[in-house]
Parts: sequence; C-alpha cells; structure tokens
Amino acid sequence: MKEDFYYQKARSMGYRSRASFKLLQINNKFSVFRKSQIIIDLGASPGGWSQVASHLVGGNGKVIAIDKAYITPFREKNIEILNKDILNRNLPTIILETYRKVDGLISDCSPNISGDFSRDHSIQISLARRALALTQYLLKDEGFFICKLFQGTELQEFIKEMKEHFKITKLYKPAASRKKSAEIYVVGLKYTASKGSSVEIEK
Repeated sequence: MKEDFYYQKARSMGYRSRASFKLLQINNKFSVFRKSQIIIDLGASPGGWSQVASHLVGGNGKVIAIDKAYITPFREKNIEILNKDILNRNLPTIILETYRKVDGLISDCSPNISGDFSRDHSIQISLARRALALTQYLLKDEGFFICKLFQGTELQEFIKEMKEHFKITKLYKPAASRKKSAEIYVVGLKYTASKGSSVEIEK
C-alpha cells in the first residue's frame, strides 16, 4: 500500500514522519525553498517537515520548529526548537525579538481527529486561519506560505482570505497524501498586503 511505502521510505531515509514526502512533493511542484532562507514550521512535532526544510535551506539557512508538544532535538544543526503554543498571542513578538521576518511559513497542523467531519473541518480551518494571521506579522514581502487544509464547506472562504495576502494561491494534493484523506494543501506565493490573483487548483 502507498502509505506503507512512504512509511518505510521515511524510516530508511531518517525522516521522522511519512509526511516529509508531502513537503518534498509540494516543493518539487512549486520550487519555493532556496538556500539560506529562514523558515518557520508551525505545529512541527514530530519534526518531519522541519527536517526536509532544513535540508532544502542548507547550512546557512535556519528552521524554527514551533510546537507546544515536546520535540526531540534534531541532528540537523540549523533547526531551532521553540516550545510554544501557536495560539500564544505573544508568539509574533517572541519570534521577531529573537529572529527577524522570515522567507517562508509552513504548517502541517491538524486537530485530533474525532470522526465528526464537520467538527474536524472547522477546527482545521481555525488552525489554518491562525497560521495565515501569523504570516501577516512574520513573512517578508514576496514570502511563501504552505498550509494543510481539510476539504469542506469552509474551504472556499479561507481561499478568499488567502487571496487578500498572496499574489498567487494554489491548491495541491501531493501523491503522499492518502487518497481517502480530505486533506489538501494551500500554497501562497509572493506575499503582499494587497489583493492577489485568483486561485488555481493544481493537478
């Protein structure tokens, strides 16, 4: 099965999560990462996305892995762990005082799945809105944003909000996502305070 393939591949390559391949596939599609970038990874535990980002930005780049849950320290020297809740209202100040505005903000945050799809979808959109709000404090002009969403009734409204802040907004479901999963990823390119262009769904 595909999920077994990605799980085994993650273990063999030293990644902490099969989700690592979702970010790799997103980057293969959109080429958003560059050497020497500073990246924020929201809800980073267990750290698979942070590992991928750290390799893509290289030794002169930095990844700030943020989660209220404990994250085992990384072998990668360019990852710094910040043990904070992403809902902490002081989080933007804490980050800006320690670092500076960043090149990219990525979020694979997900609620604990209850089985009530409407509830899970609503919580997921709330997490995505928090991540989007943080981009307005922390992203450089022309920066990028990658965020997990669940498909559902609130998706299009969230996309409208995205278009207020990114010149290009795309939806993409990487091959590493399970076919039965409602998850889909939104990619915001070229951050701006003004309205952006229309959303495109990538195949």
